Amino acid sequence: MLIMSYATGAEVSRAFHREVVGPLLARHRPGLRYAAARLGSGSDVLGYDDETSRDHDWGCRLTVLVDEPDADAVPSLRELLDRELPETFLDLPVRFATSWDQSGSHQVHIETVMGFAAWRLGLDVRDGLSVVDWLSLPGQTILETAGGPVFHDETKQLPGLTALLARYPDEVERYVVSAGWRRLSQWFPMVGRTAERGQDVQSRLLTAKLADDLMHLAFVLCRRWPPYRKWRERAFSELPLPPMPLREALAADTWRDREQALAESAEILAAQQRALGLPTPERVIVPFWGRPYRTVDESLAGLLHDTITDPVLKQLPLGVGNIEQWVDNVDVLSHAPRRAALMSIYHAWLTTGDPAL
Repeated sequence: MLIMSYATGAEVSRAFHREVVGPLLARHRPGLRYAAARLGSGSDVLGYDDETSRDHDWGCRLTVLVDEPDADAVPSLRELLDRELPETFLDLPVRFATSWDQSGSHQVHIETVMGFAAWRLGLDVRDGLSVVDWLSLPGQTILETAGGPVFHDETKQLPGLTALLARYPDEVERYVVSAGWRRLSQWFPMVGRTAERGQDVQSRLLTAKLADDLMHLAFVLCRRWPPYRKWRERAFSELPLPPMPLREALAADTWRDREQALAESAEILAAQQRALGLPTPERVIVPFWGRPYRTVDESLAGLLHDTITDPVLKQLPLGVGNIEQWVDNVDVLSHAPRRAALMSIYHAWLTTGDPAL
């Protein structure tokens, strides 16, 4: 059996469990209740890898998880696999260096369900997630924790973790959606204003920024997690929405055509929002004062925010949203301790008692 017969890394991982890791565990640890999955980093977790992906961190990778009562078994399971795994599988090395570990050890990650979640999220989820916890999590981090394929599962805790991370709680979702619309309303009229002042490059840059915000809002309104930007357009194309003319907005030569395509995209998202039963005006695109530009109705953000009853969310400033709506640095978003440090900013906003800050 050769690697060429497998199209994706997830297929390799599934076969690696079925033919190697699963039989080893059944032989040496019969009765062990565990889950085997392809979780963590890598394009193959999302099913988006291709031949180019195979140049690093790709191959015989697997995540094996056990429930907390079996935590004491984790060290012995690691020793078992260190000792018993073969050197190759499907003509691929089983032990190989990665970008985070140059030792050349095997890449079967064994952990408890809650330990794995804490490692990826940077949070203890045994008692659920607080409002600030939710706002500190990028979509890619959640996908790496619970969005990959599961090949085998006899645990009690992994299904619960997957259900917990399936989508935002209702009011957190409203807060994030409200912030998305507010961001759009702040920059939308500047597409025309900058162009008319001879700043065509700036108009195009703002168009791209608005298209990115519309794309992020689309994921939230479809209750899907946005992956990191390398794969965001592909995942966006899979959302259950009518086609949004974002490509037309980016390709347009005139600011009026850019504005029109962005406006049409915003109205598509407004229709999706109405379908969810969330308060939405009949038209979300309105004139910008007496000028020849349009914008997102500024009242929309407040309309959503006014339906929130959670005391923490009501105290946070209108328009801040989740961490991806005000941070775009990869070295922050992909680093759990740095994300945790930013949580202190949310707590600082809460202690001011000034939601308009």
